[in-house]
Amino acid sequence: MKKKNLTLSQKVLFLILISIVFTIAFAFFFLHFLYKDLYLNSIRESVIYQGERTASHYHYGSLSDEIIEKIHWYNVVSEYEIIVVDNLEELSTYFPYEINYEALVNEHDRKQLEKGNYVMKDGYVKEFNREIVGAVFPIMSETGLIGFIYIYVPLAALQEVFQGSFPILIVTGTLFFLILFLVVNRIRRSMFQPLTHIEQFSKEVSKGNYSNRLQLQTNDEIGHLAQAFNSMSSSLEKQDIRKKEFLSNVVHELRTPLTYIGGYTQALKQQLYTSPEEAQHYLQTIENETERMKKLIHDLVDLDHLQTELYVLDKEPIAIAQLLLDTLDLFHIHLSEKKVTTDLNFQEDLIVNGDPKRIQQVIYNVLDNAIKYSSANSVININLMQDNKNLLLQVTNKGIGISEEDIYRIGERFFRTDKARSRSTGGTGLGLSIVKEIVRLHGGTFSLKSRAVEGTTVTIQLPLLV
Repeated sequence: MKKKNLTLSQKVLFLILISIVFTIAFAFFFLHFLYKDLYLNSIRESVIYQGERTASHYHYGSLSDEIIEKIHWYNVVSEYEIIVVDNLEELSTYFPYEINYEALVNEHDRKQLEKGNYVMKDGYVKEFNREIVGAVFPIMSETGLIGFIYIYVPLAALQEVFQGSFPILIVTGTLFFLILFLVVNRIRRSMFQPLTHIEQFSKEVSKGNYSNRLQLQTNDEIGHLAQAFNSMSSSLEKQDIRKKEFLSNVVHELRTPLTYIGGYTQALKQQLYTSPEEAQHYLQTIENETERMKKLIHDLVDLDHLQTELYVLDKEPIAIAQLLLDTLDLFHIHLSEKKVTTDLNFQEDLIVNGDPKRIQQVIYNVLDNAIKYSSANSVININLMQDNKNLLLQVTNKGIGISEEDIYRIGERFFRTDKARSRSTGGTGLGLSIVKEIVRLHGGTFSLKSRAVEGTTVTIQLPLLV
């Protein structure tokens, strides 16, 4: 038989119900004993008051007729019994049963009475078959103890005391329990309903549905948990979109070269060429597409490596001006072929703490793009300067530029403004993504401004070594 497990909400409700029951029970018994204590104390105080009051009316060994009449009247109309005797043996004449006066007033009590002190007598009396509260008061004269005033009150059983109020207590306790239960249950539902939604939405997330959001505006721990869940769902949704786009782009980028390679391989295999030059062209195309796939895979691995939080840069002080000149020298032939010149404006004493290979990779990529997309017979302006505590590198070319709708996507994986032209220039669409990651790892910023037909300016900012 499968054991049914209680939910956290049910456990909390059960615990609260048990607490309420125990609280009400404790309050009931506490009030019971408190009432008992107050009840007995009030009777004791009343007995003492009546005894001292009666004793105070005695003058020189006798009571006035008026006082005696009041005592008889008080005995009739109240539950108190006041008995005045010269000696304790006379008590038996006031009861229809025998009273053991020696048990009522022992030797120690008599000594207290002789000193003028009253003696309390509480306890069970078998003749009354109930508890009583009583006291014996001395009647003193100039010669000593000459009489006694015995006052007692048969106590009603506590069940009798509570008999009238018990139904009221039951009804009140039940109403209190129901009201408290409804309030607590409402609070419990308001607390745990978001948790139930989180559980349901978490199951949807496990199925790949990241669109659900919790609508909770409270500023407590549950509200913070809901906000964290919404942030997590949003982040997972974005990652899922990026993953799908990435896979789609990878498939697209690999499909074209594989199609070229497969097609030209079949053409060579079946000798579908008309001249050795055409066959050589097929082989060259296969080689170019193979190199392009190798570069694509290398860039993908490199970008993934840079985006891992465990990647560590091999930093050292770098003279950026010299590194920039060394990198620019690699493009000498390319610049000559395209008839593009450079206008340099350098501040040569700028030093940064960075990874030389990665910084050169950034400079190479920026210069390569600037040259590729420059118009023939144009000038590329390269500025290297200090901006407060930062190094500022700006590269501006004159060319086709980038449209406003595309400029915000520059740096995304596989994004190209002109896919056909990028294929002819050999780009993978990952270069600027890698550049932005390298700059980020160095604590810098990358920005790009462009206008169609006019050209583009790339700005890289890196912290200077101080």
